[in-house]
Amino acid sequence: MTTDLSEWFESIYFARHETFCPRYSWLKKGFDGVLSDPGIFDRPDAIELLGVGKNMVRSIRFWCMAFNIIRPISDKKPLRVAGPMEVTSFGKKLFTDKTGWDPFAEDIGTLWLLHWQLFTPPVIATFWPLAMNGNVRGNFSAKDLALAVDGRIRQDDRFNRFSSSSVEKDASCFLRMYSFSNRANSDEIECPFTSLDILLAGDKKNKATFNVEEKSSLPNSIFMASCFRYAAITQPKLRTLSLHKIVYDFNSPGVVFKLSESDVGRRIEESVRELPEVSFVESFGNRQLQFEHDPESICLKLLDDYYASHT
Repeated sequence: MTTDLSEWFESIYFARHETFCPRYSWLKKGFDGVLSDPGIFDRPDAIELLGVGKNMVRSIRFWCMAFNIIRPISDKKPLRVAGPMEVTSFGKKLFTDKTGWDPFAEDIGTLWLLHWQLFTPPVIATFWPLAMNGNVRGNFSAKDLALAVDGRIRQDDRFNRFSSSSVEKDASCFLRMYSFSNRANSDEIECPFTSLDILLAGDKKNKATFNVEEKSSLPNSIFMASCFRYAAITQPKLRTLSLHKIVYDFNSPGVVFKLSESDVGRRIEESVRELPEVSFVESFGNRQLQFEHDPESICLKLLDDYYASHT
């Protein structure tokens, strides 16, 4: 991986989740809390107001920032996981009572959409893109994954102030977040992202492997929305997006959802039949999406239409 990490990581955070994976009610709880009081996470009675333990208060704030549901009111750089917060436009669209897309995250498509949010700027959960875009193959443990990521980041001076133990904590959380084990671990039971099958159990105890098979629970609309969001992030002035970029580039939909080139191509072919302003063409041996309008607006329309038909 030769990507310049500074292009994606304006701020760098490791082990800010307090070892907790995101749980079912936390994101809505954090959204509603900030909506009612921007300073809720720093209040002395935050434990009572949110109904969780002290460390969980900090974890909720981190995950809500990581999923782009809330953000600091201060515009100081780098971003801080502290201080007064405000809800984002994405947070409002998803979690607003009565008018939100899916306020209680009941649709499997919402879990995929939230998973995608971890990889869009501003990237807060630093470890997640490094793990998904890394070169770990086959069966791996949390330690194996931590070593691979640690080896990558030591090539960048900005990461050297972080300890290897912080990276290891993220690796452990990553595996617990996406792979459901046979152990009666409440953190895994209450984490909805185990249902995405991003990770599968490996052939040895405490080992996992990335699932690169078709993801039947991933709606095409959510996938296509991520493609246009990726176009808006990486090449906002262009009206084309190559299949190769969608499948293989850093933090691309193919990488984030762990999809093969053939699966991505099939999904695009199926989807463009319903999108009159979008086509999937071959040019000089390269297949690419072509579209007439701003990719961000196409992304939002796809999501609006998806949720309108699923409520």
